[in-house]
Amino acid sequence: MKFKLLILFFISLSCLAQKNDFPSDKVDEIIKRIQLPIIPSYKIEVTKLGAKGDSISNSKPAFDKAMALCKKNNGGTIIVPKGVYTLNGPINFVSNVKLHLEDGAKIRFGSNPKDYPLVLTSWEGTILYNYSPLIYGNDVKNIAITGNGIIDGEAKNTWIKWKPLEEKDKQLSREMNHKNTPIKERVFGEGHYLRPQLIQFINSKNILLENIKLEDSPFWCVHLLKSKSITICGLKYSAHNNNNDGIDPEYSSDILIENVLFDNADDNVAIKAGRDDEGRSNSNTPSENIVIRNCEFKGLHAIVIGSEMSAGVRNVYVENSKFRGDLKRGVFIKTNSDRGGYVKDIFFNNIAFGKVEDCLYITANYHGEGSGLFPSKVSDVSFSNISCVEATNTGIVIEGFPDKKVSNIKLDNINIQSAKNGMTTTNSENVTINEVVIGQKATTPTSAK
Repeated sequence: MKFKLLILFFISLSCLAQKNDFPSDKVDEIIKRIQLPIIPSYKIEVTKLGAKGDSISNSKPAFDKAMALCKKNNGGTIIVPKGVYTLNGPINFVSNVKLHLEDGAKIRFGSNPKDYPLVLTSWEGTILYNYSPLIYGNDVKNIAITGNGIIDGEAKNTWIKWKPLEEKDKQLSREMNHKNTPIKERVFGEGHYLRPQLIQFINSKNILLENIKLEDSPFWCVHLLKSKSITICGLKYSAHNNNNDGIDPEYSSDILIENVLFDNADDNVAIKAGRDDEGRSNSNTPSENIVIRNCEFKGLHAIVIGSEMSAGVRNVYVENSKFRGDLKRGVFIKTNSDRGGYVKDIFFNNIAFGKVEDCLYITANYHGEGSGLFPSKVSDVSFSNISCVEATNTGIVIEGFPDKKVSNIKLDNINIQSAKNGMTTTNSENVTINEVVIGQKATTPTSAK
């Protein structure tokens, strides 16, 4: 059964009277569990170890010395004074360290792949070995990157040129995923073209990213992989390369994202949980307990779940946020019949969008490349107090599978001032609508099988 609903301006459908059920108590529980990093009192300025903020000299040896001194002292703060510091190679974190960029400080990374050794990482939902992310930590705890400085990936004239060359390696990584190739044999790097992330922490906890500005990333900007107890606050973005997602939690939990100013060429926040066979084998580590609030969105899509979500995504709470520029889609929940897994217990409240292509979009038909035997289950998603200035395509789209329908979707107090099309639902059940208003460009309500 396919059902299409288009709503006239100032007509509201009240199929079920409901109140705002945003679970603030659950949000409070998550935030109370999150632990901020504890950093020892030891401090060292990179300039005292030979770093020069002249934008030319290679300051990586000084940063490496600073990290080694912190390790010797069981942690500490690495201070980066005003200046432009070039690093020909990654920053590799140890535990109990804060990297603090003072006002006017900028770290820019060189782009010679030979300077970035292979590390355990992930690429679009598949664990493998690839060039190190520019800032990287594996199995660390009590980590912070703070201050009003800038971290610049310097990718627009270098790494980004790999984008047209990546297809063969992308497909190889997915083949390894589907065939359960041992991780130790999934070795990329020289001769391959998978771009590294700007910042990635894997198997880590008690992480703080605060106030810094992120620019010109080679790939995803902040990738949180199999990590927990994370606070991201006050970040600013100017990241306009291909695949410059802002924040990608993957197999991660207990996360607070707040007061972030996004300006990305791709998704602002994309919540993931592994791809296909590998993701389903990690079903005990879903992405869960994520709070996103008081943010400003600009980019491709504001909030995305998927499409790599095979281990499951649950308990996500988004509230009190707004647009700061155009978006293609406001909320985009996407999966397909290769993924398996689930998306459930997702809440959106008090969000304002400007001009979008589609405002709220849930689809189980996003493209995949596997056997099509593992449809995902999408259920229990609540939208309340959502406004949108204009949807140039469709206000609300809900698309499920014939044998695994999208279910238990609540739409409460949704106001889309203008839309080419109102609302379409396909293969869905128990969609409840209260005070949904979509603009005068929509046509008379119709239904079709």
